[in-house]
Amino acid sequence: MTLQKDKVIKWVRFTPPQVLAIGFFLTIIIGAVLLMLPISTTKPLSWIDALFTAASATTVTGLAVVDTGTQFTVFGQTVIMGLIQIGGLGFMTFAVLIVMILGKKIGLKERMLVQEALNQPTIGGVIGLVKVLFLFSISIELIAALILSIRLVPQYGWSSGLFASLFHAISAFNNAGFSLWPDNLMSYVGDPTVNLVITFLFITGGIGFTVLFDVMKNRRFKAFSLHTKLMLTGTLMLNAIAMLTVFILEYSNPGTLGHLHIVDKLWASYFQAVTPRTAGFNSLDFGSMREGTIVFTLLLMFIGAGSASTASGIKLTTFIVILTSVIAYLRGKKETVIFRRSIKYPIIIKALAVSVTSLFIVFLGIFALTITEQAPFLQIVFETFSAFGTVGLTMGLTPELTTAGKCIIIVIMFIGRIGPLTFVFSFAKTEQSNIRYPDGEVFTG
Repeated sequence: MTLQKDKVIKWVRFTPPQVLAIGFFLTIIIGAVLLMLPISTTKPLSWIDALFTAASATTVTGLAVVDTGTQFTVFGQTVIMGLIQIGGLGFMTFAVLIVMILGKKIGLKERMLVQEALNQPTIGGVIGLVKVLFLFSISIELIAALILSIRLVPQYGWSSGLFASLFHAISAFNNAGFSLWPDNLMSYVGDPTVNLVITFLFITGGIGFTVLFDVMKNRRFKAFSLHTKLMLTGTLMLNAIAMLTVFILEYSNPGTLGHLHIVDKLWASYFQAVTPRTAGFNSLDFGSMREGTIVFTLLLMFIGAGSASTASGIKLTTFIVILTSVIAYLRGKKETVIFRRSIKYPIIIKALAVSVTSLFIVFLGIFALTITEQAPFLQIVFETFSAFGTVGLTMGLTPELTTAGKCIIIVIMFIGRIGPLTFVFSFAKTEQSNIRYPDGEVFTG
């Protein structure tokens, strides 16, 4: 006896946040099972390390408890690459594409799920956005892989060079930070080709698919939406400030920039300025960086990149909205205005909710890790921020994590990828009341 779709839906009613959370969870579990297969590894892998690697790949974080290049076979590395692609573009994107290929009709429920997954204000045009998203992503990744192969094939041979080029292109565009080399990209610290291609990929992926769609459609700054203007100007300004900060703070540090000549210093400063906003690649040793640079990196990791992107964090637009709202309040203005547009009050409240919830989750993560791990406090703080922002940078703590610590980081990576509000809404019931209570006085500040 077969159950009808309508009957199934009556018995199982999941909200869009719940579907997204369950979808990512199941993807991680399937990935972990595949990574534990003998064909996936060169030597036996524990279940917690398999789960951690699958979670890190699906959440496009890049934290690794084992060396990806030596622990896993080509099959295992391909599984990781697939998880990165699914996690970066979103499993709902692939689900919709499969439905479209099969010639099935995409209903209202599916459109609402895509809307939630891509963080869109309305369900209008979400299917068109999925098509553009997929074609653009695949095209960019293939072109980038081709360019990287020009640099890597002569060094590693045709098969290894082409695979490494494709792996790093997919990892970079999806802001994963996974690398096949033990030192990540430190061997290419002054290489213009690798630096430009890799940073272009994760900046493009981190800007957000909504912004990319808007840029391709309108092509003039004046015609762009407010969100696109904020992302483009904010990204440019933040990257410039970050590059200058890293260059100044690390200029004389013998463990990072100190031993490099001026051109390589600039390349390394640029790379390390843009990578903390959830990319996870590194061309310098973060364990050797000065504390001032580390603290500044924490801020970058917490901010993250753009909404509806392959990146996480609270998002750059959230940070800008909160910052401009505070400035507007301090200047005695009743409205927050950016680019001659007023920011709606619900958007400000949502930005505040995202930030406070994120800080609370990060605090709980730090608190839990200080109990389970015997490590310097700064390393624990850095690891937690990196996991929440799905950045993947580490000061060397990841391979040393206890089983409990790995479980904590997995949870933080999971929450960071699906979003703190989506995570909370998957458990909480939203209730709207028609009752209006009288105002009360509360003294703040």
